[in-house]
Amino acid sequence: MGNAAAQARECGRDGILPAHGIRWLVENGHLNSSAPLDADQVQPASFDLRLGSKAWRVRASFLPGRNRTVAERLEDLALHEMALDGGAVLETGCVYIVELMERLALPADIAAACNPKSSTGRIDVFTRVITESGKAFDRIPAGYAGPLYLEISPRTFPILVRPGSRLAQIRFKRGEARLDDDATRALHARDPLVVGMQPDIDGGVGFHVDLSSGDITRPIGYRARRHAGLIDVDAVGRLDPRKFWEPIIERGPLVLDPGEFYILASKEAVRVPPDHAAEMVPFDPFVGEFRVHYAGFFDPGFGHAAGGGEGARAVLEVRAHEVPFVLEDGQIVGRLLYEPLCEAPEQVYGEVGSHYQKQGLRLSKHFLDDAPAGCR
Repeated sequence: MGNAAAQARECGRDGILPAHGIRWLVENGHLNSSAPLDADQVQPASFDLRLGSKAWRVRASFLPGRNRTVAERLEDLALHEMALDGGAVLETGCVYIVELMERLALPADIAAACNPKSSTGRIDVFTRVITESGKAFDRIPAGYAGPLYLEISPRTFPILVRPGSRLAQIRFKRGEARLDDDATRALHARDPLVVGMQPDIDGGVGFHVDLSSGDITRPIGYRARRHAGLIDVDAVGRLDPRKFWEPIIERGPLVLDPGEFYILASKEAVRVPPDHAAEMVPFDPFVGEFRVHYAGFFDPGFGHAAGGGEGARAVLEVRAHEVPFVLEDGQIVGRLLYEPLCEAPEQVYGEVGSHYQKQGLRLSKHFLDDAPAGCR
């Protein structure tokens, strides 16, 4: 591992750090934690962040701004402080700030970006990482040294969390190597990014919503039920989806109601080559008044044969904004942006106990997989 980590550090290419590069950060004190790391915390090209023991309910979301700490802002905005030890319920419609177990002392040439984990986005929990003196959410400049905080806002379901719960993930990178359209087309010619159809490449690989395919008896999507029960974010495969989700059976146009949350899927079965990672643009103001995909990281090997897949549809977490919006079958809803790794990963998505490698339309890992067909 030491040699691989050293090679990752010495790699001259710009790009995303793979798992052994992340372990190099840990071994050399650039990524620290107040508790020993979990065995599966390092992913093929990302790292799961864990909640600490203390949270604050705040009256408004905020960014610290230049030369201000999160603690200073909490003095003005915190409503009350709460301990997460033993478990705590975070209510819908509220905003919380939690200090994370991990903190950074990044090298001068390594920056980072954060996103909610896939399972977090699929239960409509909005998260954003905040740094000291931060001027943007989820973006951490090269050389940053200091603690990390997570803003958490459950939108539809109240959630049960505790120290060590993982709601967000971080990705580290050197330089700016995101592919332009010509490079994306060349990558597709070498290692197809979309299965069974030609990709729509224009500012990234376009995603089109699927509101028509499959067996007419099976849903094309799900609408979250209001006033449903509590979701324990650390419990896998325990909940009956029928108590939380209403299946959408009708094909054709779908009216998105403001304030409602939907799980839909893309028409495209996508692939991420083992030497690349991808990020989905969550909202494009040119395609409609709605947001798609809170959780935007796609690890290397997602939907790829190298990880045991042959294309996987992107699950879309959709929420309308201020006005009802008619979503048409085949309408473009977002774009996937590819970026190379600075070094080939040791393992890819699908080789590390991944939940969503061969997914079609699928709810989060918290729900039973053996529910009746209408709510699976």
